[in-house]
Amino acid sequence: MINQLIQGLLLGGYYALIACGLSFMFSVMRIINLAHGSLAVACAYLLFVLTEKAGLPLWLCFIIAMAVMAAAGWLIQRLILDRSARAGQLLPILSTFGLAMVIDNALFEQFGADTRSLANAIGDLSWESWELPGGLYVGKLPVYIFLAAVALLAGLQLMLSYTRLGRAIRATAEDPDTAGLVGIDAAKVNAAAAAIAMMTVAIAGMFLGMRATFDPYSGAPQLLFAFEASVIGGAGSLWGTLIGGIVLGIAQSLGASIHPLGFLIAGHVTFLVVLLGRLFLPELALLPAKLLAKGRAA
Repeated sequence: MINQLIQGLLLGGYYALIACGLSFMFSVMRIINLAHGSLAVACAYLLFVLTEKAGLPLWLCFIIAMAVMAAAGWLIQRLILDRSARAGQLLPILSTFGLAMVIDNALFEQFGADTRSLANAIGDLSWESWELPGGLYVGKLPVYIFLAAVALLAGLQLMLSYTRLGRAIRATAEDPDTAGLVGIDAAKVNAAAAAIAMMTVAIAGMFLGMRATFDPYSGAPQLLFAFEASVIGGAGSLWGTLIGGIVLGIAQSLGASIHPLGFLIAGHVTFLVVLLGRLFLPELALLPAKLLAKGRAA
């Protein structure tokens, strides 16, 4: 049981990392980016090409991928989301769905159906582990992913709370018209927020390629896990995303220990229970925020 809980906790860190950009975009722009998973996979392919084909070191590839994804986020916001938002709230969602289809099929056309991995770029880290008391083993890579998720969420929270850009992002999210009256360009702020969100997607895509194999159509499962983690933790809450990811990861880990098919089923059931609970018991929607508030007070 302890082993399942530990593995579920670490898996939850990965889900929080995947969900971070999705939750961030929803919190500041009220947009559900259905291309989120496909963009993460596209970044994983970019890193694969740079490491395997170009022979560049992983750290340099990561810097290049961050720059490329930031530029992609800026362009997606200015050319697609900003324009589609003028036609109502539904069109941006449909636009990101169409973008996901384009990305998936473009990756399939270019790379085929074969699975890829970044394991060669990290060497022994892909399988190395630490031995804990009681004969338990914890993989080094999952621990690093969990720590990266915590650091990323903390960094975003600090940026939103203490920087000029963060205050502009929060003001635009609350009321873009009023923000414009005090000199804030809502379009530029949203484009900057989209660029930041895509940089988190670059981090998620890198760890996706490190921890598992991926193919052109791996984006849909990643989007599903990110969406479930975001909803469980409270849509739009950064620290709630971490809580949601951990809950989802532990549920899947315990489900897999009960039955081989229980991995996905347990996660989906947990998501549905939380979702239905919030529909019929609205006060549950405030539970993650209350827990976080108590933690800060302590």
